[in-house]
Amino acid sequence: MNASFVTTLRVFVPFAAGYFLSYLYRVVNAVIAPDLAGDMGIGPSALGLLTATYFISFASSQLPLGVLLDRFGPRRMEAFLLLFAGLGAFLFSRSGSLAGLVVARAFIGFGVSACLMAAFKAYTLWFPKERWPLVNGFQMAAGGFGALAATAPVEAALHITDWRGVFAVLALLTLLVAVAVYTVVPEKPSSGTGEGLKSQLMGVKTVFTSLEFWRAAPLTTLSQATFLSIQGLWAGPWLKDVAGLERTAVANVLLWIAVAMIAGFILLGLLAERLSRSGISVLTTAVTGMGLFMGVQALVLVGPVRWALLTWVLFGFFGTSGIIAYAALSQRFPVQLSGRVTTAVNLLVFIAAFLGQWAIGAIIGCWPVDAGGKYALPGYRSGFFVMLALQAITLVWFFMASRMISSRKKG
Repeated sequence: MNASFVTTLRVFVPFAAGYFLSYLYRVVNAVIAPDLAGDMGIGPSALGLLTATYFISFASSQLPLGVLLDRFGPRRMEAFLLLFAGLGAFLFSRSGSLAGLVVARAFIGFGVSACLMAAFKAYTLWFPKERWPLVNGFQMAAGGFGALAATAPVEAALHITDWRGVFAVLALLTLLVAVAVYTVVPEKPSSGTGEGLKSQLMGVKTVFTSLEFWRAAPLTTLSQATFLSIQGLWAGPWLKDVAGLERTAVANVLLWIAVAMIAGFILLGLLAERLSRSGISVLTTAVTGMGLFMGVQALVLVGPVRWALLTWVLFGFFGTSGIIAYAALSQRFPVQLSGRVTTAVNLLVFIAAFLGQWAIGAIIGCWPVDAGGKYALPGYRSGFFVMLALQAITLVWFFMASRMISSRKKG
């Protein structure tokens, strides 16, 4: 077998496995939400807070993570942090209170916080720049398979055990992946490992003071935050309460969303790579996709319920568009800053996802629950509309900032 191919597998497979688990943890509550709400006696706002704790814990680590990835390398950082995720999953399986579940989910979010960014950093070290959108797409597809595993397979597992048993198994799997990342992935020093701390912090400042960064970051942030907050929790209750589907049917639709997401990660990554060879920038492809994603959200708001499957499949496909912007932004900075660029975007995305997922629940909670335990349709529409309106504002800003950058270059 070709040595370079073996190396590619050694780099890709362990990081892909880590992101598989990361995404499974992220969206599993969409399936187990009825069990959590029933067992713990919590309403939509508390459920939103519990699920969204993953995002704020994840976000809190992103800026130091960018520096640590550039300094110590992705292999060691991801393997170390996954131990915390395994601990969090074990605590989640044993907790008997809402507070305990929140703390456990915070451990999970912190523990998987490097699963995507460490992979992106490793790929910038091992693969040529023009391949980044494609390999990033395959990495995201691995997350899509994690999202898929969190749907019908988890629903099937709930017929054998309960949600506590599911998380106990996840704890063991997480420890195994941590060992695989540390022992299988080869080490390759980054050009940033010789930088001092002051120089690395100046790199963070370079990213956050760049108009190139702030041109695309707000749109990317709101697009991804909307996708994560809805797909990770509120899509499931919407399908039950608005579309009137039973639990098994809800899990099946969530599965098709995950399949569409996998296809989106791979196909849009391929498209971005092909179009870039023809002179169409990766950022242009990303922004076009995010615009189409906004159109799909409008269909969720006003389209007939009988279109639910098609609409949510499109939601899963075009919701992946924002991830292409990660590669686009990385291409606009020196490779030694790549870890700090991607973690800076991730910081914004996950703070917004935390606020968005919680806020949607709070908005839904403004309407009374009916006798059958269903949340009100106006609540869903109001919560989803707020997220769509924020994306529209950031899209306008993107075009304004693009004109500013163009004027500067001409000047």
